[in-house]
Amino acid sequence: MNDDEFLFAEDDDEVEQTDISFWKVLIVDDEPEVHAITKLALNDFALNGRSLTFISAFNGEEAKRILRENDDIAVVLLDVVMETDDAGLKVADYIRNSLDNHFTRIILRTGQPGQAPEKDIIINYDINDYKSKTELTAQKLFTVIIAALRSYRDIIVIEEARAGLEKIIDASADLFSTRSLEGFMRGLIQQLASILGGAKNAAYITSAVAMSKPVSQSSDMIIFAGNGDYAGKEGFRLKDSLSEFEYELCKEALKQKQVVYAEEHLVAFCRSDRNHGSLLFLTGLPRPVNDIDKRLVQKFTDNVQLAFDHLLESREISDTHQEIVQRLGDALDTRQTDDNHGQRLYEMSELFARLVHLPEPEIQQFLTAIPLHNVGNSFVPYSLLNKETSLTDDEYHQILKHAEFGYKIFKGSKRPVIRLAAQLARHHHERWDGKGYPDGLVGTDISLQSRMLAILDAYDALRNKRSYKPAWPLQKTIDTLSEAAGHHFDPGLVDLFLKHIDQFESVQRKFADQ
Repeated sequence: MNDDEFLFAEDDDEVEQTDISFWKVLIVDDEPEVHAITKLALNDFALNGRSLTFISAFNGEEAKRILRENDDIAVVLLDVVMETDDAGLKVADYIRNSLDNHFTRIILRTGQPGQAPEKDIIINYDINDYKSKTELTAQKLFTVIIAALRSYRDIIVIEEARAGLEKIIDASADLFSTRSLEGFMRGLIQQLASILGGAKNAAYITSAVAMSKPVSQSSDMIIFAGNGDYAGKEGFRLKDSLSEFEYELCKEALKQKQVVYAEEHLVAFCRSDRNHGSLLFLTGLPRPVNDIDKRLVQKFTDNVQLAFDHLLESREISDTHQEIVQRLGDALDTRQTDDNHGQRLYEMSELFARLVHLPEPEIQQFLTAIPLHNVGNSFVPYSLLNKETSLTDDEYHQILKHAEFGYKIFKGSKRPVIRLAAQLARHHHERWDGKGYPDGLVGTDISLQSRMLAILDAYDALRNKRSYKPAWPLQKTIDTLSEAAGHHFDPGLVDLFLKHIDQFESVQRKFADQ
């Protein structure tokens, strides 16, 4: 191999280079010597502790393929004239419009600067810089690249901050649900990543917290919410999820009760007045942490645990409220049912509500009202509700009154949950064909929640033992519900319910009669 062949030879593994300590630069030019000279001129370049890794494309189509496969290219050095006179402009248009990529910085290089007006090209193709090849000396190329990379870096940091704020805003719409609490914390840790110049290169983030007891040892801790490599590891023990080196850093942060930095790692201890101390753990930081970063991280950790504690407190209040309602509902429903009937009905109601895509606020109202639908039974003699032999006509009509009794308890309230409880109490025995009681409502005149409850109540009663019957097998239950569709029950809801019968059966097994 002669000297020229060595100079212009391409690195076999350059496209596969994905180390976070590199900025990716795509060179698009049909002249091999341009690639070699560019690499030589920028050989010792570094910004924020990161050097350059080069990817080469020798025509427009090859450049488009590489751009599709690499969404983290920082700068494109783009020739205008290649296989066609406007090949480079087509690549620029592809980046901005087809890929909708407005982050990558595009520097147009041309050997024929007079061919198209510079002003028109920069405006029409969203070009960040336009240079003649003859004016790009090694020093000017260095200056152009450093300006482009700084711009790219700042844009990515802003985008990561936007994404983090968006997660927090989305979660804040419903802070009392399990999903939103995890979502809120993911947004917070993504915000911390962006503070540290993060984005994708600092996306390996986890928040580890002790949920129900004071944090005294690292072995107490679990991953509560995670991004990047830690997404999907929620609930895992911290010790089982990190390398030995990373785990030791967490132990050190917990011991010192402060922020610990090491190489590309950061572990921040978050203090708590309620003894729910936690750690914010990041790895894959793109640059060394400076004094400004340290002050920002300290300020962040001083406040993040306060927000989390308040959310946990809100969840505890909500869960306590729900349990009180559940227990009161069970106490007032004087039928002989197993201890887990209420829990099964609650779990199945949430599952059914999500299958029909009820809005989240309506789901929460439905779940709060569900345990109260049979409180009218408290006005019916215990002996009738649990009679093992056939009822007389007079006894049957006494039992029918439980719907109106329950309605009278809740009617007149201005609160949506209580109004829904009144509606469920009165209408959970209405039928699709209008032959139900007490109002003889037909079809969709019956509220959706009442129609859902009718199916769930019947299914649970059939699948479990009652004073007047043994538990039915699954197939007999399915056949009975199918036959009742269009008569007793909403046929569309029955179809949806039976399509997902395995999920409802899972609830039955989880909370089986003891």
